[in-house]
Amino acid sequence: MAAARTVFERDGYLDARLSDITAEAKVAAGSFYTYFTSKEEVFAAVLESVQEEMVHPQVRRMFPSDAPLAVIEASNRAYLTAYRRNAKLMRLLDQVSAVDEGVRALRRARGRAFAERNAQSIKDLQARGIADPEVDAFLAATALSVMVSRMAYGAFVMGDPWGMEELVASLTRLWANALRIT
Repeated sequence: MAAARTVFERDGYLDARLSDITAEAKVAAGSFYTYFTSKEEVFAAVLESVQEEMVHPQVRRMFPSDAPLAVIEASNRAYLTAYRRNAKLMRLLDQVSAVDEGVRALRRARGRAFAERNAQSIKDLQARGIADPEVDAFLAATALSVMVSRMAYGAFVMGDPWGMEELVASLTRLWANALRIT
């Protein structure tokens, strides 16, 4: 898996070859087929290896005593940090999902899991009377999650000039404004 990730990040998905992966892993070509049946399968496995880190950054669930802005800020920071660490792989996910239905399905599932987690947080804030009760939690979570993800893509893949602190502050403020949190 580590060898496959190295080759995908170095060569890109289209140019990555199974022989390059096995050479990087220092194993015989036949050994690859003990674990995987294709390049597509090993790519999916590499993506899944970072799934938990990307979709569920290590931020605890909110409690009634928590300051909402602090939790949103910590969540945005954790996600952006994980995204920056995995930017090459996220670039490949974006590219490959445009041409491979299996990867596209993985990407959709990843986005849905992220939105569902964030929707639950929004519902918790609504129940506490802190967030706008008229906002559809899942739709808002989806839109806000996409905003954060695309900004991360711009900054860490495309080289947009936003620094980490600027991103965290602005994205947190936009979350708060969208939900009418003060």
